[in-house]
Amino acid sequence: MTELRVPALVLAAGGGSRLGGRPKALLRYRGRPLLEHALGVAREGGCDGAVAVLGAAAAAEVRERADTGDCLLVDNPEWRTGLSSSLRAGLAALPAGASAVLVLLVDTPGVTAEAVRRLLAVHAGRTDLAACAYAGRRAHPVLIGSAHFPELLATATGDAGARALLAKHPVTLVDCTGAAVPDDLDTPADLARWGIA
Repeated sequence: MTELRVPALVLAAGGGSRLGGRPKALLRYRGRPLLEHALGVAREGGCDGAVAVLGAAAAAEVRERADTGDCLLVDNPEWRTGLSSSLRAGLAALPAGASAVLVLLVDTPGVTAEAVRRLLAVHAGRTDLAACAYAGRRAHPVLIGSAHFPELLATATGDAGARALLAKHPVTLVDCTGAAVPDDLDTPADLARWGIA
């Protein structure tokens, strides 16, 4: 049987335009930048390494100010075109032999290592598609088996990400209600709610 290896792909390229242009990757949550928090969640949840995609606007600053350990940092010069360009850049940088990828958004601080563990626990092969669900609603993180990578690359456009892929195929929903919160950070009110500086 082929070994199952699932690295995390942390999408952290957004420019934070609704937050006054502050890069979300460097917003501080529980004493550390959000990118460090997301990488810690992936590591503690059991991912096999990580790739993080950065936007050109803040890539140098993130490299200077965030402790990313052995995470592979990838610049996305097309970050302004939307999340899909970051997905493509991240998939291209994944280590050989990955059986799937676990996609995390840097601006979802309520996603926990427990949610990652639950998602990884259902991974059985390269054709898997799975997502955490909260009160029956599909949200992040998402696990995409490597057999779907070519279709994902072909169908991801703008900020839609994997939406077209997930709409076309059966997706295993993994209940994470109470174990995590998938809300993302888009407004100053969101920052205040999460106590983020």
